Amino acid sequence: MSFTISNLSISIAAKTCLSASCLSLALIACSASDSANEQASQHANTPSETKVVMAYGRHVPERKDDFTWENDKVAFRVYGPAAKPTGISSGVDAWLKKVNYSIIDKWYAGYLKGISYHEDRGEGYDPYHTGPSRGVGGSAVWIDGKPYAASNWLDYTIHENKGDMVSFTLTYTVQTPLGQVDEDKTITLKLGEQMYHVSSTYKLDGQPARLPIAIGLATHDEKATVSSVQETGLISAWEMIDEQGLGSAVAMDPVLVERIEHLPKPEVDASHIWLFTHTDAQGHLEFRAGFGWQGAGEFDSEKAWLTYLDQQSTQWTWK
Repeated sequence: MSFTISNLSISIAAKTCLSASCLSLALIACSASDSANEQASQHANTPSETKVVMAYGRHVPERKDDFTWENDKVAFRVYGPAAKPTGISSGVDAWLKKVNYSIIDKWYAGYLKGISYHEDRGEGYDPYHTGPSRGVGGSAVWIDGKPYAASNWLDYTIHENKGDMVSFTLTYTVQTPLGQVDEDKTITLKLGEQMYHVSSTYKLDGQPARLPIAIGLATHDEKATVSSVQETGLISAWEMIDEQGLGSAVAMDPVLVERIEHLPKPEVDASHIWLFTHTDAQGHLEFRAGFGWQGAGEFDSEKAWLTYLDQQSTQWTWK
C-alpha cells in the first residue's frame, strides 16, 4: 500500500436627597453590573460553552470512573473501577468528533443533565461499541491461543495536559496462567494526530518479564473489513456506522511484529484482527492506535484511510 449634571441652585436638603438618590442608583447599577459580569463569567467558564483547542485528558468520576482523552482530531476513553460490575473491560472506546475544540467536559456536563452523547448534535458523538472487546487498540496477554485482558484501570497519573500534548499513565493488572501480570501504560496524544502512542512496562509477579502480547481491533461481529501489512507493522479495520465510514488501526515497529491474525469468533464482541508481539526483557512494549472518521471530513473511504496509514508509517519513529 502504498487533517456627564448641569449646574443647579438647590437647597442643602435637596442636595442631600439628590446625593442619596444618586448613591442609591449608583449602588443599584453597580450591583446589577457586577451580577451581570459574574453571570457572564460563569457562562463563559461553563464547560459546555468553552471552546478551546488543546490536547486534554481527565478522570471522570461522575461517569463510572471513565478516563477520557482527546486532541483536535479524535477522542478516546477507557473504563475505571466503578465500571467493573458492568462487564466492560480495558478496551479502548472511540468518541467521534467533528470539531477541533475540546468536547470532553461539555459532553459529560450534558450527560449529567440527561443529554446523551450518543446522539450527534453537530459536534460528533459516541456510537462506537466497545463492551468486553479490545476496541481501538486494547491489548491482552496471549497464552495458548487465548487473550487474557486486564479489567478496568486501577490508578492513573497525569503527566502533561491542556496544551499541545496530553500524557498520562494508567495501571492495570490481570491474572494469567503464567502468574499476575501488571502493566503501567503511558499514553500520549499530540495535537494533529489520529493515533495515540502507548509505551507500556509489564511485570510478571512483580518482575519485568518478556511476555506474549496481542493488540486488537474490534471487528464488531465481522461488520468491519480488515487489512494488514506486516512489512510496515499495520493492522486496520473499516466499518460503516450510521452510514459513515470509520477506520481504526494499530501500528508497531515492524521488526517486532511476529504475526498478524484475523480471528472471527461466534461470541459477541470477541472478533478481532490481532497483531502479535512480545515485550522485551525489561517488559517494555510500544505501539500506536487510533481512528479516522468520515464524519470529520478527512477520510471519505477505506482507501483514503489506508493511504493515510501508509504515509504515516514512513514518518513514525520507534524507540
